[in-house]
Amino acid sequence: MMLTILPRSKTRSGAAYHECGSGEPLILLHGVGLRAEVWQPQLDVLSDRWRIFAVDLPGHGQSKPLGKSADLEDYVSWLEQFIRDLKLGPANIAGHSLGALIALGVTVSAPTLVRRVALLNAVHRRSRQASLDIADRARQISSGRINHEEPLKRWFTSLPKENAARKLTASLLSSVDPRGYATAYSAFARGDSIYADRLSEISCPALFLTGEDDPNSTPEMTRFMASCVVDSVCVVVAGHRHMLGLTAPGLVNEALVSWLERKRQDDTE
Repeated sequence: MMLTILPRSKTRSGAAYHECGSGEPLILLHGVGLRAEVWQPQLDVLSDRWRIFAVDLPGHGQSKPLGKSADLEDYVSWLEQFIRDLKLGPANIAGHSLGALIALGVTVSAPTLVRRVALLNAVHRRSRQASLDIADRARQISSGRINHEEPLKRWFTSLPKENAARKLTASLLSSVDPRGYATAYSAFARGDSIYADRLSEISCPALFLTGEDDPNSTPEMTRFMASCVVDSVCVVVAGHRHMLGLTAPGLVNEALVSWLERKRQDDTE
């Protein structure tokens, strides 16, 4: 699995994105510390039928950062502006981890901008201990004590078949801007409950997907979130953890295609 640097365009507000394919717009949002290249296994398959915008989150890749004190709502407003700048709404949005929280926020705050939503490895109301642990990690990162090996241990198993995906992810983490990483991680640490009570407002086709062995974005969280949404599908992938798009690309692509092909209630024949 080789890292191929993707060409970027930028919006007038400084959001960098890679565009490919044609058809209905599909926005892909990566997780904290990563960038658009993490979606490469999905780009190769989905660009045949959808117009893809793989976006660098603020302070990641080539996107302009937000202010140091930015919270999840600021990232949600940023995505809303991105959609409006490119006149993409209503768009299909798939987010991973932090990207999933942002996708959820836009779906409930600006539903006219969203056609379908997919939340991959999302978090929902962490336990008290998990909240304390991630708050501590956020403080360490904000103080400049960044240990990229720690998330890799949580995100991947020790199986040799995941070595290439782990190496690619490590290279992405090592290149992230420390300030953008710290801001995004703090927003992620505080963001698991902000839109938690609004899941039932989602009326568009929704996909909830995680790994069976993901210690943070747990199957229990994913099943509960899906149970709150009328038009939802829940997928839990056995034997995998947090970086499903890289470690189980075939299964993830299959789930995404099925989600993208689902009719909305207001679709006409």
